Amino acid sequence: MSAQPLHISSQDSLSIRRRYAHPWRFFFLATAIPWALWIPAAYASHDGTGWGGLVATLGILGLCAPLAVAFWMTRQDPLMRSDMLRRLWDFRGVRPAWLLAAVGMMPAAIVAATLISLAFGHSADQFALRGGVTFSAGILPGWIVLVLAPIVEELAWHSYGTDALRTRFSIVGASLVFIPIWAIWHLPLAFVAGSSQSETAAEGWIYALNFPLSMIPFVLLMNWIYYRGNRNITLAVLFHLAANLITQVLATDPDTELIATGVLLVVTALVVWRDRAFLFARGLARE
Repeated sequence: MSAQPLHISSQDSLSIRRRYAHPWRFFFLATAIPWALWIPAAYASHDGTGWGGLVATLGILGLCAPLAVAFWMTRQDPLMRSDMLRRLWDFRGVRPAWLLAAVGMMPAAIVAATLISLAFGHSADQFALRGGVTFSAGILPGWIVLVLAPIVEELAWHSYGTDALRTRFSIVGASLVFIPIWAIWHLPLAFVAGSSQSETAAEGWIYALNFPLSMIPFVLLMNWIYYRGNRNITLAVLFHLAANLITQVLATDPDTELIATGVLLVVTALVVWRDRAFLFARGLARE
């Protein structure tokens, strides 16, 4: 694939820098506020006195906090708000291939990993429908969080956060900065009883380590699709949603998830190599 550099005038470049001027403030608030909500939620989830409603409330508020921060930071910029809405619904200039990649890449990786796992003695029953989710969120069914999380998260990360980093770094650079931030953002959830992160941590250290490791290919591929897809936020939402659903719809073994991370790392390496001119291009406001 050939690079498609953005042609930005000096005036537009200055406008972009001003509009996405505070990435560190955004990520600090988008992390600190959920932590302040999720730490008490973790305590309440282990209290044993029926605080399920409180756990669910704090959990949802923490999940929505980054989006609230993005809205707060753009409150005085109607053009930016308008652009955020446009990039959510406007698919002009988005090739069908990028929509297909957003929806199908993660399920394809899980299916490929499952086929590989069969060679190591794992059961073909992994292709059976699970019939439910493996986690809960207080009194809320896990399905609600499973669907809500990708929507709310990516509306925050890709309305402000990722582009704010992109004004300073290449796509690869912005992704590598975001990955540890996102891992830290999730950390308190590992202590909330019944959460997906808690269930993963309970399976053993190698599976707990796989969670942040899997973010490397996940974020790089999602941002590749996002920027190749004309910064369409819905593509990022669909990519994240497809990843969440496939691991819960199918009875995927934890070992297969390890294999899937390996498959995705190989795919990511190939994508980065083949599209390196685009992925390593200078920051959005410096092109």
